[in-house]
Amino acid sequence: MKFGKEFAAQMVQEWQEAYMNYNHLKTILKDVLRFRKLRGAPSPEAATSHGSLKRRASLYRAFSGLAGRYRGSPRKSEDEVILVSAVQESGGDEHYQTLFLNASDEGGDYELVFFRSLDSEFNKVINFYKKKVEEVMGEADDLSKQMDALIALRIRVDDPVVGGSNIANLAVHGFSSVSESVVHPPINSRNPGWSSMEVIQEVEMSAEANSEDSNKGTNNENYKKDMETFRPASFRSLSYSKEGLRKAEELMNQAFVEFYRKLRLLKSYCFLNQLAFSKIMKKYDKITMRNASKSYLNMVDNSYLGSSDEVTKLMERVEAAFIKHFSNGNHRKGINTLRPKPKKERHRITFSMGLFTGCSAALLIALVVIIHARDILNSEGAPQYMDNIFPLYSLFGFVVLHMLMYAANIYFWKRYRINYAFIFGFKQGTELGYREVLLLASGLSVLALGCVISNLDMEMDPRTKSFEAITELIPLALLTLLLVIVFCPFNIIYRSSRFFLIRCAFHCLFAPLYKVTLPDFLLADQLTSQVQALRNLEFYICYYGWGDFTTRTNTCSGSRVFESFYFVVAMIPYWFRFLQCLRRLFEEKDSGQAYNGLKYFLIIIAVAARTAYELRMGMALKIFAAATSGAATIMATYWDIVVDWGLLQRDSRNPWLRDKLVIPTKSVYFVAMVLNVVLRLAWMQTVLGFRQTPFLHSKALTAIVACLEIIRRGIWNFFRLENEHLNNVGKYRAFKSVPLPFYYENKRI
Repeated sequence: MKFGKEFAAQMVQEWQEAYMNYNHLKTILKDVLRFRKLRGAPSPEAATSHGSLKRRASLYRAFSGLAGRYRGSPRKSEDEVILVSAVQESGGDEHYQTLFLNASDEGGDYELVFFRSLDSEFNKVINFYKKKVEEVMGEADDLSKQMDALIALRIRVDDPVVGGSNIANLAVHGFSSVSESVVHPPINSRNPGWSSMEVIQEVEMSAEANSEDSNKGTNNENYKKDMETFRPASFRSLSYSKEGLRKAEELMNQAFVEFYRKLRLLKSYCFLNQLAFSKIMKKYDKITMRNASKSYLNMVDNSYLGSSDEVTKLMERVEAAFIKHFSNGNHRKGINTLRPKPKKERHRITFSMGLFTGCSAALLIALVVIIHARDILNSEGAPQYMDNIFPLYSLFGFVVLHMLMYAANIYFWKRYRINYAFIFGFKQGTELGYREVLLLASGLSVLALGCVISNLDMEMDPRTKSFEAITELIPLALLTLLLVIVFCPFNIIYRSSRFFLIRCAFHCLFAPLYKVTLPDFLLADQLTSQVQALRNLEFYICYYGWGDFTTRTNTCSGSRVFESFYFVVAMIPYWFRFLQCLRRLFEEKDSGQAYNGLKYFLIIIAVAARTAYELRMGMALKIFAAATSGAATIMATYWDIVVDWGLLQRDSRNPWLRDKLVIPTKSVYFVAMVLNVVLRLAWMQTVLGFRQTPFLHSKALTAIVACLEIIRRGIWNFFRLENEHLNNVGKYRAFKSVPLPFYYENKRI
């Protein structure tokens, strides 16, 4: 793999604008090479003289910019090509400039452009790196104080009588600095071999050593009074309980893991950029037959980017603190937690996915053959079958289709390097890849298609036709199995992903009571495209709860209760989103959420009008349903394309799109916009009167329209996350914020 591709593959995508623009510099060097070829200068490959060979051989032994110092023999005197200097700016920062000494040579203008661009990239990189190092040093100081507070809380919980005054003493005297707390972490009161008094004495000595001028005459009552401002922020009602300590430890554990991940990515950023500067300078020397890399890379080595070791030292300190306080001194356990191994692609997943996909295709073909061979659609019981059984099985079809669209989303997110795992907030290594999702979808489709065929076979076979009740229970058994798998508490079948889904669904169900996160409202958006699946679930309850399956009759459609729930169920997902918008409006003070909430309120009215027209008919209802549906469609389409996708920007570098695009083919975005409009109009068929067709049953037509909406949602998902990813890139937001457990003097420490 060429270095340019490898460099892009290893970038932190949210920081990609802060990396050295290797491709741009490489393009400038191509201009230099093209000019030299036009002027008849010897190409690098043609330079075969002894001197050039000797010089080129020494070039590849030159300093790489990575090791930190030269190896081997002293430098030989050679003609200087560049002079690199550091200029002190007014703000105290250093600005590096390169003086190209051969600018008067033929073609020197091209090389001058190269060095100006090189300096610009280097200054960009070093300024970004300095800023990030300052940020992590400040965060390290906060974590150090939080760690001291956690140790004090452990003492208080383990020995409330003795530890009470000492935890207050620690609160008043202050906390150790990062250099003390992280290099020499506070003693863990749970460490084997240490008594509570020894730990307290150790903490007191540490506090006194860092606060010699503190007021030692303050009595314990004042300490306890001051200590009221120092307690777990989220657990004030629990005070100094073991439950509060456990939750504080969980938060601190997460904070350390996320902070260490930030340090690792920052170290990788430093390494990759040094490697990129080394590679581009070698390429420059090879093209121009000069020897400028030594001088420039020596400057890189002596700069803050090459000489600073704060990140490396801080990583060592974090490792020591985490192993001591959260792994009971178990080095392997601590390192495995801080450095989770990347997820491996397993061959059995690919094999199983292929097996189930092939079986699904075979079963689907068999189903079509059976229906055609036995002329089931034209049989006497076909209408009854479509009214009773088809809705039961179409539920699984909707779920499988949605999973297939999600798998396609994951594939293209990975292909275009959209960090979906970070956006969703998955724990590293637990996110599902597209192969795993396809495996689940194909497995469910095999079960569903197998049940459909067995159901039809039992219907047609004279020997089993009398087992009507048993035949009708097959879809219920499949649904029960699916629910058992979803809520299974054992660590099988991707438990972390299942529980993540359940937690998001719970937050949607009680939307106003929980802070709205991106996974929560994205799940609610998915539910708005599964309205027909929710109605099929309602039919399950009616069909089996009221005993219709025993007589193969459908009394649900004539029930007032069923009609009432049929009316309400369609609005539930939109109601979830409406409540989420209200929560975000009052919590974030974002006026945009008011318009978003208005959009969902209009959709609720439109859905209610369409459902009323579907159940009652009438010209007045038809006009009202058409008007509300049209207004909701226009507003929802505008919101999809302009707000959620960030497209249709007139002043963009890419006309009517946006400045940054992850897909190089711009026509894809225009096709997606057109498809979004067309597919949003599909559900207007209930209003426009296309409820019956000569070749399709109304239930089948409804299922097709529902599938089109699921496909539209799948397309929407890709561009919605692309826009979110580009927003993260624009703000260099590559890490999730972890709440810290402690406050001190009304401020989080």
